[in-house]
Amino acid sequence: MLIFILIASIAILLLLIIKFHVHAFVALTIVSLLTAIATGIPVDKILPTLLSGFGNTLASVALLVGLGAMIGRLLEITGGAKVLADTLINKFGEKRAPFALGIASLLFGFPIFFDAGLVVMLPIIFSVAKQFGGSLFKYAFPAAGAFAVTHAFLPPHPGPVASGELLGANIGLLTIIAVIIAIPTWYFAAYLYGTYLGKKFHLDLPKSFLNVTPINETTLTPPSFKKVLFILLLPLCLIMFDTVLYTLTVAKVVDGSSLLVQSLRLLGKTPIALLITLLVSIALLKEQRSYEQIEKICDNALGPICAIVLVTGAGGMFGGVLRASGIGDQLASMLSDTGMPIIVAAFVISTALRVAQGSATVAITTTSALIAPTVAATTGLSQFDLCFIVISIASGATVLAHVNDSGFWLVSRFLEIDTKTMFKTWTVQETLIGLVGFVIALIGSIIL
Repeated sequence: MLIFILIASIAILLLLIIKFHVHAFVALTIVSLLTAIATGIPVDKILPTLLSGFGNTLASVALLVGLGAMIGRLLEITGGAKVLADTLINKFGEKRAPFALGIASLLFGFPIFFDAGLVVMLPIIFSVAKQFGGSLFKYAFPAAGAFAVTHAFLPPHPGPVASGELLGANIGLLTIIAVIIAIPTWYFAAYLYGTYLGKKFHLDLPKSFLNVTPINETTLTPPSFKKVLFILLLPLCLIMFDTVLYTLTVAKVVDGSSLLVQSLRLLGKTPIALLITLLVSIALLKEQRSYEQIEKICDNALGPICAIVLVTGAGGMFGGVLRASGIGDQLASMLSDTGMPIIVAAFVISTALRVAQGSATVAITTTSALIAPTVAATTGLSQFDLCFIVISIASGATVLAHVNDSGFWLVSRFLEIDTKTMFKTWTVQETLIGLVGFVIALIGSIIL
């Protein structure tokens, strides 16, 4: 019955959005409520469950999106994004602009989470797309795909670190193997596929980007490349305090309870890092705009993201209801005793959890906890095997991104892509990333 409810809820949601053109925020709220009732969540727990899923998602997304949008708009209006874009294009050439954006995103994506990295890079992507023309797909998807790959596969992101800890994998070896697998996965599943989409589908620049009215558009010297690069690298360096120290704490290299480590990790928390970066950006860019103009730029940056934040929160609400209903647990239990090889079963279970509740990190962590006893009881598994199992789990947690995934709505609203087209493009790209990563991990486990 729970599986039937899952299928029915997703079908109703798609029908409301695609057929009846109900706003995604309203449709997600309606379906979340109906799903909570149908799955038997106690009446007095329905509203707390809805608010918990909505609030938890907003807590992790709203600050990142708001602060990141301000930083991005400052770089865009002051000419910083164009300076960076021009430098990248001069380095790689106009024809390889999507490749340059993807490589930059891979580097940025190592320490920074998917949503924060995408928010920072989007103004640069839009500027490059505006300069050279053509479909936005070929510029945006290689970069967004790079963030998706690094977020799912690479320590020190929370999913792979938690999985490695639960399965007993060596974090250092896991990082090396993840990098080796991530690069070809991105190239085939994100860069080549994004280039293909750019030829098959035309996507205009978002109206929210094109309709921005320049503030006091006078001839001013844009910031230097070094200044722009410093602004972009500052949050990455700060975030490294948290992610690297967390990895070292898990590996028992440093004492995670010390005040110094905790203070440095606080500075590296993404919202704090972006807040510090925004303040530094304002100080560094005051030569290009007055403080009054900078305040207007920041204010204008928040308007277009209101719908993005609400829809993303509603997607988290739907995922929260599915988690509370036990649908994901039922799917996992059905698949855990099938007798498949561990690496294959891990991929299938993780895929089922991903489809059921949307969160890649939750799917990775839950799957790892589920199969950890089996892994511990299996003799002959090397550290390489454990690392490949982690990558297999991460691959399963990436495929089939759809309406219960907050990242799905984040990409959809920022790039102004309708839901039907998102299934044809983003869902396919995420699935390719998962399949390519799994195949490489499976081959590696056979060879090593």
